Amino acid sequence: MGPRLRRIRKERGATLAGLSEATGISVSTLSRLESGLRKPSLELLLPIARAHQVPLDELVGAPPVGDPRVRAEPIVRHGRTHWPLTSRPGGLQAYKVLEPKRTAEPDPRAHEGYEWLYVLSGRLRVVLGEHDVVLEAGEAAEFDTRVPHWFGSTGEGAAEFLSLFGPQGERMHVRARPKARSEEA
Repeated sequence: MGPRLRRIRKERGATLAGLSEATGISVSTLSRLESGLRKPSLELLLPIARAHQVPLDELVGAPPVGDPRVRAEPIVRHGRTHWPLTSRPGGLQAYKVLEPKRTAEPDPRAHEGYEWLYVLSGRLRVVLGEHDVVLEAGEAAEFDTRVPHWFGSTGEGAAEFLSLFGPQGERMHVRARPKARSEEA
């Protein structure tokens, strides 16, 4: 940190004496900080940061904040594009999925796990056991994947949806307001 303190002071054209006057820190203390003979404390760094008009992070060399955008590589499987939203192996897996417009005959399969689907746009056909339904944008479905199931295009257009898949026993819980009593009657 010492060389960084010296570099910042010199970039601003300040002398040790001038910085001492601006901060109230002795010249010898400033010199020892810059040479690494004294460990910096918050009480010393705050007035130095104020005098140089820099954020404390610049003095201590905090790593720059990384780009927060998720740039997952898409996976194309059976004509469907999946963008992984989770990266840890095992446990709950999340994907954004694009189902293109196409005609496909349902071929229900069963396997261990639990799945939750949420349609972002378009319409998604879901075959689950003896049920054959179409989910619209804003609708969700959840099911045990041991029940034979299939989901895909309605043939009318593309559909974008979120898919959460987890091992058996891990379920999504969608909380909805109960119907008003007048609606139930």
